[in-house]
Amino acid sequence: MASSIPRPLRSRHRAPSRAGRRAGALLRAAAPAAVLVVLTGCGAVTGTTARDVPAATAPAAGPPGTAYSAPDTGASGTAYSAPGTGASGTAYSAPDTGASGTAPTAGASGTGQTAQGRVGAGAETRTPARIAGLGPRTLAWIPENARQVLVVTGRGRDANRSEAVLHQDTGSGWRAGPVWPARNALKGWTDDHRAGDLRSPVGVFTLGDAGGLLPDPGTELPYDRSDGFAVGGTGFAGEPLAGSFDYVVAIDYNRVPGTSPLDLTRPLGAGRGGGIWLHVDHQGPTQGCVSLDKHHMRELLRTLDPDLHPVIVMGDAASLRL
Repeated sequence: MASSIPRPLRSRHRAPSRAGRRAGALLRAAAPAAVLVVLTGCGAVTGTTARDVPAATAPAAGPPGTAYSAPDTGASGTAYSAPGTGASGTAYSAPDTGASGTAPTAGASGTGQTAQGRVGAGAETRTPARIAGLGPRTLAWIPENARQVLVVTGRGRDANRSEAVLHQDTGSGWRAGPVWPARNALKGWTDDHRAGDLRSPVGVFTLGDAGGLLPDPGTELPYDRSDGFAVGGTGFAGEPLAGSFDYVVAIDYNRVPGTSPLDLTRPLGAGRGGGIWLHVDHQGPTQGCVSLDKHHMRELLRTLDPDLHPVIVMGDAASLRL
């Protein structure tokens, strides 16, 4: 499928250092043995391309797709027909957007690898100065060189609403930005993400590649502008998915860092999901991705700096306090 979709062009922006983005961008996914999970497009949507969810069909529970196994990742195809919510169609496994509709046409290949223990092929870690809401174990998962940390805290294990705060290391401590409303997967969070489970993975993951249907808003991250991020259909609540992938940042879970968010490569295998993205909120839960209001996505893209090795810490509040 990926071969049938044209690869988006890289922007002229400088590419982030590859040193800290080797194979496992996932710094740590809570729970069982270190397992790289590939999100398939956060929006369990059926379509031709499966981002989160491999292939075209997602486990009965959910739509196949990328990112969340659906929208969030962008594949081409019709929406996947979310469990009980939705729509019939092919599962494109759209990135985290979830519901029926067409998935992004362009699915690129790529795998964002994420391990369930500590990710990062040998990345060094340290216990940073305290960041509100994070316990000692979670803090220990943050790599030594990370100077920007986006913390996404879910309201509950099975809740699909959350809050996001970007923290930046000032040299003398962490400075917290404003609190942004966010959404996550329909069924909440999991320490053992699987394709189509409609849960977002708990863990610490690197952020290094961006893209979208709209032109680069001025980010320092490599940015792939492509029609492959176009998506249609409706989400779990019947909301339109159009525009969900106007701006996206790939979460390095079961993917290959340094590639377009549309890349369908899944180092851990399709069954572990993939296509987990940060993308524009469509006013409904995702299939596995994390979504923010459009203006907040634009602000995030303009703020993330590859030289500061940004990571995302995501999960339900109880898990992150450990």
